[in-house]
Amino acid sequence: MTTPMSDIRACVFDAYGTLLDVTAAARHCRADLGDAADALAAVWRAKQLEYTWVRTLMGDYADFWQVTGEALDYALDLHGRTDPALRAKLMELYFRLDAFPDAAPTLGALRARGLRTAILSNGSPPMLAGAVDNAKLRPLLDHVLSVDPLRLYKPHPSVYDIACERLGLDRAEILFVSSNGWDAAGAGAFGFKVAWLNRAGNPPDRLPPKPTVTITGLEDLPTLMGG
Repeated sequence: MTTPMSDIRACVFDAYGTLLDVTAAARHCRADLGDAADALAAVWRAKQLEYTWVRTLMGDYADFWQVTGEALDYALDLHGRTDPALRAKLMELYFRLDAFPDAAPTLGALRARGLRTAILSNGSPPMLAGAVDNAKLRPLLDHVLSVDPLRLYKPHPSVYDIACERLGLDRAEILFVSSNGWDAAGAGAFGFKVAWLNRAGNPPDRLPPKPTVTITGLEDLPTLMGG
């Protein structure tokens, strides 16, 4: 936590898994899913990410809502749960995911220190709007940015440049915050300072470059930024 951040003018956040709890939809359906809830949530998330990477490599973009639905279909099929009503319920819950408890207080504290705040996410614009509004984060964000106009997914370098363009800042003036090691690596390779949010205490990914700093909760950020 001693890395100098005096040149940072904006904090840009990944959304899913960083500000928004991607396990919330399955958790709210535990009565329907029973003991399979946690395993289904893990497969759903893994396939969702896998499909974004593969589609980007293939040059066959589909927006994140479609990808999320296709990943859910795989997870439900794997667990023998092909009920259309359950699928619809899970997708509705994903559209308005819960924010982590530390998200709003941290965004507010950063803005109180004069920093700009933004989301840069794989999510489609309607998905991000639904989740951000449900979590009441909108007043705490200067921008909610989606990869959708580029039709590419993170960690393609072009995606991270969206934040520079919209904020009007150099990459050295942005701290990128993500709970995903692969996303942290992509942002670092682009040239951002990076805070890897390691909520679960996982070992670091074997990907270059290393994050600028590792934090265990978003509440660490205001102190990191010097206040």
